[in-house]
Amino acid sequence: MKAIIVKTWNSVMNARHNPLRHIPDDNVRHLIMQILAWMWCTAFSIYMGSMWIFGFTALAHLAILAAVAITVATFEVAKRKPDTFIKK
Repeated sequence: MKAIIVKTWNSVMNARHNPLRHIPDDNVRHLIMQILAWMWCTAFSIYMGSMWIFGFTALAHLAILAAVAITVATFEVAKRKPDTFIKK
């Protein structure tokens, strides 16, 4: 069951697995994923009939994306400059 969930998630949300993987530039892939995320926020808001919902979903997307970006940045610093985390 877990494998099915992971595979389904990756087929939509992971630009290395979904059809966007054919775009060679990572920045362009990321931009397209961002545009799609905002499109879904807007579509959900219209469906629910409230622009308040858009505000909540937009903030939720920003929070999740910020958390992912901070995590990736932390991992990159740990990989490239592990001494950064050691107090001298």
